Amino acid sequence: MRKTIFFILLFLILSAPVVGLCAEVIITTEKDQTAVQVTVYNSNIGLIKDQRNITLVKDIQELHFMDVAANIIPTSVSIRCIDEENCIEVWEQNYEYDLINPSKLLDKYIGKEVRLFSKNYHTGQEEIITAEVLANNGGSPVFRIGGEITFNHPGRIIFPEMPKDLISKPTLVWLLKSQRQGKREIESAYLTSNITWHANYVLKINERDDRADLTGWVTIENNSGATYRNANLKLVAGDVQRIQTTGYRKDSSEMLRASAPAMPQMQEQDFFEYHIYTLGRKTTLKNNQNKQIVMIETQNIPLTKEYIYQGANPYYFTSRYADRLTNTKVEVMVGLQNKRDHNLGVPLPKGIVRVYKYDQDRSDRSLQFIGENHIDHTPKNERISLKVGNAFDIAASRKQTEWTKIANNLYESSYEISLRNQKKEDITVKVVERIPGSWKILKSSHEYIKQDSSTVHFMIPVERDKESKLTYSVRVEH
Repeated sequence: MRKTIFFILLFLILSAPVVGLCAEVIITTEKDQTAVQVTVYNSNIGLIKDQRNITLVKDIQELHFMDVAANIIPTSVSIRCIDEENCIEVWEQNYEYDLINPSKLLDKYIGKEVRLFSKNYHTGQEEIITAEVLANNGGSPVFRIGGEITFNHPGRIIFPEMPKDLISKPTLVWLLKSQRQGKREIESAYLTSNITWHANYVLKINERDDRADLTGWVTIENNSGATYRNANLKLVAGDVQRIQTTGYRKDSSEMLRASAPAMPQMQEQDFFEYHIYTLGRKTTLKNNQNKQIVMIETQNIPLTKEYIYQGANPYYFTSRYADRLTNTKVEVMVGLQNKRDHNLGVPLPKGIVRVYKYDQDRSDRSLQFIGENHIDHTPKNERISLKVGNAFDIAASRKQTEWTKIANNLYESSYEISLRNQKKEDITVKVVERIPGSWKILKSSHEYIKQDSSTVHFMIPVERDKESKLTYSVRVEH
């Protein structure tokens, strides 16, 4: 019985394919590429779909897929046939990244002979010396030359051949079985890090500060370790918590809902809980390159300008620090509605908005920079508010005029806020006060609006070259 089992096992072992010993090696490079799609997320990650025309042999083979990103995420890799389902059977998948360098070459040749080219300073000619590598020591090799041991040899080292375990560039290696021989359209899909994009906007304000033109740019930063030539480019905007890293998904364009064109070069569509922007032409993303593409361009957007005074450190529960800190600056805010009837109405990815305005010099009408701010991902029909700086010709001050402790956790206090307008026109300043605890305005010189449980604001008109004062009293329970 034992002898029968032994012969059965021996037969199975001998009849099994000898993987790795007889597999033919197929090498594919960027030259075989027929198409490439790059989807870049604004979270320092990208999805690469690399399609190549590769001649496979029937049965078992080792496919070396070269010219891939150096920063590939190995666990995200997948491979498939485009022209036929289940045409290949994948047995193993490897990512080879033991790249060649002088130190690794020396490590591979320890105990072996190399040639050294050294210059004879008497004749001026180079001489060839045969040497055995005894040790490397991190790039400081030790040689045996003619029975003697030496180091720091000045000669150039010549290696007879490339060691099998070293490669010149990152490579994906599959051990696979093909159903038939011939050319196949193969796609490798993988995620890579160190590729990202962000948006930047230029907002140009007119003379009356009531209209603006907006241009949006996307900047793609490719430091992934690969160049993607003539790529179909997609950009995904949104706060992606987790990206699927295994298996193959259908092309995202099959899952999109069409929407009205919004970009001159890029089409925007909904994509799950995010937004995807597709460039309507092919482009090349070189490694270690920043590329900028116009994303949106629109004119004559209605604009509002607002002056806001923020009360600073009010100290409603004490009078000890009431006058130590006071805010003297009045903020300048510009706002716009992301609506279609305001010549917008498209999802705007997060980024920096730089604001410009034409100066008053009629001779050249040059644009001048007046401020910048950051916006988060902004859906359509939402309002955008940007602080562009502080008003030069508006001064403010705030002081506590009364303070009384009514009970252990109950206080009453009064405040005076002075606003002085040195501009050439009348203005209105929005005064924002943040009040902690449970509170009630007892009296006020101006009407107020309660924004939320801890914020109240007053709209204070101030004539040119005049001063306006806001006074109010509040009861606070802590």
